Amino acid sequence: MEDMWYTFRPVIRFRRKGEKTMINFNVPPFTGKEVEYMREAIQNQKICGDGPFTKKCSEWIEEQTGTAKCLLTTSCTHATELAALLAQIKEGDEVILPSYTFVSTADAFVLRGAKAVFVDIRPDTMNIDETLIEDAVTERTRAIAPVHYAGVGCEMDVIMDIARRHDLMVVEDAAQGIMASYKGKPLGTFGEFGCFSFHETKNFSMGEGGALLIRDENYIEAAEIFREKGTDRSKYYRGQIDKYRWQDYGSSYLPSDLNAAYLYAQLELAEEITQARMERWQQYWELLTPLQEEGRIELPCVPESCTHNAHMFYIKTKDMEERTRLIDFLKERGVHAVFHYVPLHSAPAGLKYGRFHGEDKYTTKESDRLLRLPMYYKLTADEVEYITEQVKAFYEG
Repeated sequence: MEDMWYTFRPVIRFRRKGEKTMINFNVPPFTGKEVEYMREAIQNQKICGDGPFTKKCSEWIEEQTGTAKCLLTTSCTHATELAALLAQIKEGDEVILPSYTFVSTADAFVLRGAKAVFVDIRPDTMNIDETLIEDAVTERTRAIAPVHYAGVGCEMDVIMDIARRHDLMVVEDAAQGIMASYKGKPLGTFGEFGCFSFHETKNFSMGEGGALLIRDENYIEAAEIFREKGTDRSKYYRGQIDKYRWQDYGSSYLPSDLNAAYLYAQLELAEEITQARMERWQQYWELLTPLQEEGRIELPCVPESCTHNAHMFYIKTKDMEERTRLIDFLKERGVHAVFHYVPLHSAPAGLKYGRFHGEDKYTTKESDRLLRLPMYYKLTADEVEYITEQVKAFYEG
């Protein structure tokens, strides 16, 4: 039985004529060394948090991004919660963010008693409209939380300028942004804090996991205490103190070293994985460009200032009704395509814990049109060709 799980390899197939196999929307990345490294972690007899593989992953991210400190966490959600703690967000504060994002972006601040102030997005990148942020600033505003959608950077020069002039913190939701940059600088390293995700749907995965990037070394000690249940145990493990004590409130945000071992196998091949995704992304772009030129669909926009990471490939249909029909059409032909976020300001919790500042000109409209096509490491050129053939067939029909 032992060798059965050790030699496991995922099987990825897609439907050809006469078959019923689906091309999945996502297949978690797998390089072949994950189980080997997990076995090594077990043999090390150190599978709890901050083991050898956790340290390797953190050091890799620090070297890749140039951030002062990276702390691996159990999720990007928890990384954002840590950032909210470090930013000293409290009841009555306001945090400006886009409504077109995952709930965790808002949850981290709402848990601290803050109000989420939503502003509209840009229709080209689906990122927060940087020109609308300043008008949403009030005397209660404490932070801005830009979200780098699809690994395409927000206009961080403008956002950081607003933050400096109004003395605001910046917490980057870079859940989709690892290996991507804005004007040559890695996403997640502009604000005081940046947050990565290593969920199974991300470019690199540990199942559930994330990372907090800290720009200013002055926050490191507090971050370690919050992350270690409010204790200074990190100092104890480094031999800086003879015993650890309860220093502040906190929680357990440490991932198992087994998860980190799984992730490290992918970080070692980060360039290869990213290149493979970029090739499939470019193939989608080239094969679907004729439909865009005909005005049938819209393709993603990547500004010249941004280097993306091929986290996703999406198209925009005419409206929600057309998108629904296309999803059903693709499903019948063995392709699993999905829509994405439902704007937070329209959800029950969004109405309760937040407010939309200004006009919802694009957030809901563009959300209703966006359709994500399959994208993952090991997606093949033949599969992408088949998928695009079906999209073309829908519009030709």
